[in-house]
Order: sequence, then structure tokens, then C-alpha cells
Amino acid sequence: MNVKNIAQEVFEIEAKEIANLSNLLTDDFESAVNAVLNSKGKFIICGMGKSGLIGKKIAATLASTGTPSFFLHPGEAYHGDLGMIDQGDIVIIISNSGNSDEIINIIEPIKRIGAIIVAFTGNEKSKLALSSNLIINIGVDKEACPMGIAPMSSTTATLVMGDALAVVLMELRDFKPENFALYHPGGSLGKRLLLKVRDLMHVGEELPVVSREESIESLLIVLSHKNMGAVCVTEDNNLLGIIT
Repeated sequence: MNVKNIAQEVFEIEAKEIANLSNLLTDDFESAVNAVLNSKGKFIICGMGKSGLIGKKIAATLASTGTPSFFLHPGEAYHGDLGMIDQGDIVIIISNSGNSDEIINIIEPIKRIGAIIVAFTGNEKSKLALSSNLIINIGVDKEACPMGIAPMSSTTATLVMGDALAVVLMELRDFKPENFALYHPGGSLGKRLLLKVRDLMHVGEELPVVSREESIESLLIVLSHKNMGAVCVTEDNNLLGIIT
């Protein structure tokens, strides 16, 4: 068994399926984009199992790139969390088969609420697809799983389609690095773009300052008290030097 060859085969299978996604795009993709741009409601991602895990990533990507969104678990939705959805909201429901029980259970209630349903599915004849306002095909011909059972190519394709949606929305909204940093104040990018000199500098009474005539003992007391590792030596409000 050649481990490297097996891994390479997985890459080739999934790469091929991703490349084929562009052939599956229809006007419904553009309609979904416009629906999101024009909507004053919420944007919700819903999926079960592996599709749900991918849905969480898509929701996080959208939220961090200028499209407020959140993930809703279909099981929790069926037991009360449908109250998070309002008329006019847009709900992306992810299901490769389009016939998962947990998904089918919430379709009609969501429609009665008055939300727009966008199906991410690989089965355009499924209950989900036939019940949705818009269909985005994420179907694959072959799973990377050697048994064809575990969702691999299909989840990768779903993730890429979600990324495509996010990128299109970013472009149309003229989303800039500064906007990205606003949602990532703790990250390196956020600090680089948002952090100013004024946020780091110390002024007024915070400053460790002594005159050139003060004793070393006084300087050491100021150095310890201000806890900045250095003391400014001044005369007539002019900086003469720094002692560390």
C-alpha cells in the first residue's frame, strides 16, 4: 500500500469535483447574491451532520467578511429555535441528498414564517430542492471516500461554494482590509490596521519623568513605581535622555 499515492488520489478526486462546480452555476446563484444584498432581514445557515459543520464555517466566513450571519442547527430549530427566523430572512439549507429527515421537518415551517430558502444540494429533484426558492447545485460525481459513503468531495464542494458566495458579496460591497480588521481586533491584521500610536503611548502623570538634578535613588523609585522599564530625564520640558 503506497500511502503517498492514496493521498494524491484524494487530492485529484476532490480537485476535479471542485473544478466542475463552475459548470453547475446557474442564474440562481446570482439571484441568491442579490437576495442577500437587498435583504433587510437576517442571513441564516442551516445543515445537519457534516453539512452542518461546513455550514458553521460558511456562516463564520460570511460574518467576518461583511455579511452578518449565523448558524442554526435543524434539530434545535425543530424544537423552538425557528423563532430566530423572521419573515424576509434568507435561510441557506445545506443537504447533499436533500432528503434528510431533520431538514425536511423544518422546510414547511420556514416557508410558513415567510423566509426565503436557498438550497445547497447535490440532488435537484430532492424534497429540499423542490421546496426551495433558489437552488445552488453542489453535487459531485465521486466522493474521495474509497467506499463512496463518507462525505468528502461533497463537503469540500459545499465549502468552496460558500467561499464563492462570500467573495462575490465582498466584491459587491467593496469590502476592504480595514473592514475585515474591524471584525478581527484581536488578530495580527486587526492590530496592524487598527492599532494607533496613541493607543500605546503614555502621557501626563503616567510618564516616568525626573529632572537631571534628581538623585539616582529618586530615579530608581520612579522607575519601579511607573513600571515601564525606563525613565525620561527632562529639563524645561525638553527630553535630555532616557535611563533604563
